[in-house]
Amino acid sequence: MRNLPEPPDELVGRHRELARVADALDRHRLVVLTGVGGVGKSRLALHAAQQVMRTGTRGVAWADLWPLTNPRLLLATVADALDFADHATAEPLDALCAWLAGKDVLLVLDSCEHLSAACRDLLTRLLDDCPGVTVLVTSREPLGMDGEHRIVVEPLPPASDAVELFCRRAAVTGTGPLGPEDVLIAARLCRRLEGIPLALELAAGQLAHHTLDEVEELLRARLDLSAQHSVRAGRVHFRQRTLRTAIGWSHELCEPPERLLWARFSVFRDAVDADAVRAVCADETLRAADVERALAGLERKSVVARVDGRFRMLDTLREYGRMWLGELDETEVLARRHAAFFLRRARRAHADWLGPTQIDAYRWISAAHSDLCAALDHFLTSRPQQALELAGLLGFFWSCCGHLREATGYLEESLALTEEPGAVRTRALWSLGVVRVLCGEHDAAQRLALACQRQAAAQEDVEGALHAAYLQGLVHLLRGRPMAARFVVDAALRSADGGPFASVGRVLCRLIRVFAMTGEGLRDEARREAGELRRDCVVRGEWWTRSYAEYQLALLALFEDRAEAAVEHAAAMLDGKRRIGDSFGIALGLDLLASALAAQGAGGPAVAAYGAGENYWAAVGHPQRGTPELGPVRDQYESTARSLLGDSAYDKALLVSVLRDPESVLQELLDSTG
Repeated sequence: MRNLPEPPDELVGRHRELARVADALDRHRLVVLTGVGGVGKSRLALHAAQQVMRTGTRGVAWADLWPLTNPRLLLATVADALDFADHATAEPLDALCAWLAGKDVLLVLDSCEHLSAACRDLLTRLLDDCPGVTVLVTSREPLGMDGEHRIVVEPLPPASDAVELFCRRAAVTGTGPLGPEDVLIAARLCRRLEGIPLALELAAGQLAHHTLDEVEELLRARLDLSAQHSVRAGRVHFRQRTLRTAIGWSHELCEPPERLLWARFSVFRDAVDADAVRAVCADETLRAADVERALAGLERKSVVARVDGRFRMLDTLREYGRMWLGELDETEVLARRHAAFFLRRARRAHADWLGPTQIDAYRWISAAHSDLCAALDHFLTSRPQQALELAGLLGFFWSCCGHLREATGYLEESLALTEEPGAVRTRALWSLGVVRVLCGEHDAAQRLALACQRQAAAQEDVEGALHAAYLQGLVHLLRGRPMAARFVVDAALRSADGGPFASVGRVLCRLIRVFAMTGEGLRDEARREAGELRRDCVVRGEWWTRSYAEYQLALLALFEDRAEAAVEHAAAMLDGKRRIGDSFGIALGLDLLASALAAQGAGGPAVAAYGAGENYWAAVGHPQRGTPELGPVRDQYESTARSLLGDSAYDKALLVSVLRDPESVLQELLDSTG
């Protein structure tokens, strides 16, 4: 678990607060950082979490809650942060608690104030059932839970740390370091802004267009006017008013296109690329070229930040933008544009699945997860048929990459809302069937495969029929019926026109053939067709199918005592699965690589792979370790590895590997076998 965001920069001041948080995390299981918006709670929590991670004493997981507009996705978001891709049939919270029960983890929940009730329910259960879990929360208000240790994060001291922060931000605007006379003005600004970091950054951002004297004068007039209306306000309320005033002042100093983009940008839930901003925010009022200039201006003014080429807005500033979006009466139209854009991008990801941009599609879907869920939520209440289409397009991607709960929920809800027949419904039924397979619900998956087949036949949908055959074949394989699996996909392939790589459905059915022939003991045929499938995938830059072709070639090599070839193919499989983020495939591949290493006589690396595999299997929560052929292989070579090291050394090495970060172990294994 190392999913911490990259810190934007070095922490200014806060050394005493950082020590307080570290001490509190040693003595309390629930620590809540509270304070006004923009005071720096998230940044302090991030640096505290990094300190814990550097010690190596426990795992660390970070969950951003601010993109969530309702509690529906809270559990899934926390599970994702913990690298728990639940493929089990148990209740979601039960499965998560069972998995966490023996782990020592710091879980950070950032920005909980809008989900307080749901967070209380979740944390009550986690803290009761998982004794090794410690939780660090950031929220504008306390959670109100028993045992909660609250630390109030105050603004930076205006005469020292606040001035340092302001001067650093001023230098970033391109104006260069402030001179001695400027520092005095900066100190006055910091006092007026109460030392609130976000307010200081917004003020420093104005130096791209104004002199320091002008910024001070403009801000003084605005704050003095605000103070006339808040004489009786308490200190916390006054600070919040100061921040709101600073945000409003920064908003007023924006150019009209920048203000409009600020409002429209608030429709996004997470970081997005410039293409998304242009597609959703541009129209006849705000042209695409105006969007680019306005986006650059908002970045200079610290309203948006750019991270790895993507643009992100702090939740405090997003709230302000959302308020203006409502004032402009554009909330609904932007929600429609937002949902339509993400549906178009999902269609493109689906269309690109067989080509060289497949990895880009997987990465985009992972990065856009919060916005895709928001688009689905919008469609569910306004256009159920489009919700069904989007859920069907995402279901296969999500099933590979650990979002089974979201896939299940959205597919079931959208299928219940509309019964319109056609390729969209066939795809959604198929996607839900794949999810059921990975959850171990083979009977339900078989029923969905048959329903998919009937829909495809009624619509004369050849591609839908191929997908239905793949799903039926997959169920047969996992039930130990390889001959039945091959019969189903061969019949579908005979009915479809086109070459071997003509469509996704054809490629999926070819993969089932390879698995089935291996299960039937037709090793020469399986090796030949797996090699052909792999070559086709390499030519086209496709990775998902290629990885499973490598899996079959590795398994066949083990059956034939070709350990070196098995290691090579298993490592290639893992490389592909890691590229697309397929956690289930990584778990399978680690088992296979461990067996191949043991067959090669490399007992230590084999045990390291087994240990990392245990972590991935625990994360996906799946009791079935692949098709039936893999189980005996794993048992055989696990015994081989134990005999190579001896019982005591094996058990010790396995424990060391299990306690390590599995991604680090995976990287080391790939480096050593590459």
